[in-house]
Amino acid sequence: MTEHEHWQWQEPGSAWKGVGLYHITLTVTGRRPVLGVLSVPGGDPSAAQVCRTPLGDALVDCLLSIPRHHPEVKVLHFCLMPDHLHAVLYVHHTMAKGIGTLVRGFWQAAKKQGRASSHAEPSFFTPNAIRGKLKEESGRLQALAAELCGMMGEEAYYRLEPLFREMPFIRPMGHYSQLQNAIRYIDMNPQRLATKRLRPGFFRVQDGIVINQRSYSGVGNVALLTGEHYDVVHVRSVMVKAAEQGNAQALRDYMNSRVLMARQGVVMVSPFISPQEKQVMQVLIRERLPFICLADNGFRHYYKPADSLFDACAAGRLLILSPWQHDGKKRHISRADCMALNAMAEDICKQLSPRQQEGAPK
Repeated sequence: MTEHEHWQWQEPGSAWKGVGLYHITLTVTGRRPVLGVLSVPGGDPSAAQVCRTPLGDALVDCLLSIPRHHPEVKVLHFCLMPDHLHAVLYVHHTMAKGIGTLVRGFWQAAKKQGRASSHAEPSFFTPNAIRGKLKEESGRLQALAAELCGMMGEEAYYRLEPLFREMPFIRPMGHYSQLQNAIRYIDMNPQRLATKRLRPGFFRVQDGIVINQRSYSGVGNVALLTGEHYDVVHVRSVMVKAAEQGNAQALRDYMNSRVLMARQGVVMVSPFISPQEKQVMQVLIRERLPFICLADNGFRHYYKPADSLFDACAAGRLLILSPWQHDGKKRHISRADCMALNAMAEDICKQLSPRQQEGAPK
């Protein structure tokens, strides 16, 4: 057995003291880009990187110092963005007080650096790595924090406005297989940000998209609503049950028909909920065919599509619509939501393509 197979995964609501992996995210209040500056050489998003400011470098130093204070923890991976920091921590021995206490200590150290930066020169928010002075400036920031604390007194110093008001978000990873996904997500952050900046229209949350008197919020290419032909992807349970009993012909024919119609220019519309519907969506993505996806939750201000949808969105081949406001507590889609979204997909197709039956491609 490998070491990883012995890990005891932490369930939500537990003390989170045991061996496990944790993804933490620390965000600057108001999303101020004071930790780094995005660089996109040659306008190529895949080459994007974040050049740290001295404040960003000091924050990374705080992160990397965690194992010195907590030998049972390793910093496996991290990525600094202009306004936030991602990190994956590996707890390899049972902790005395839990991951929450550790992260709170890191947060306090980060707030100390942030308070000092509010009294620093503007250069602290500009990358200085080209002149090889980043570490020197970072050290000056730490010295400034100590100096201010001594001059003002600890009580007055800690009343200064912090850059990091909220404690880092902690997400325990339930399975070792999630590690590679988390690392990929973290590493793709600069490329995603660069893509969003180069193609802002496709990633901006747009409200008030009205179809048949129902208002949607959307992310993606709204021009997909001006096509000629639309049809739904809705795999019925009777098809799935028949396939489970050995008669998969109807299911196979239906799924194939969706792809064939999309190849002829019909825009597919669906919440893509069932495994079979997701398979159709993956073919649409792979073959670079446009489609509209209905989401069961609204969009945060800084929303970006998941990996499988991001490239399609950047290329203008995807529009994601949601009729509901974002709910940060929502975790699972209900049966009522599924039925409502499938009905909306049908309605969108009827409204956008009223002559579809007589004019759709054969």
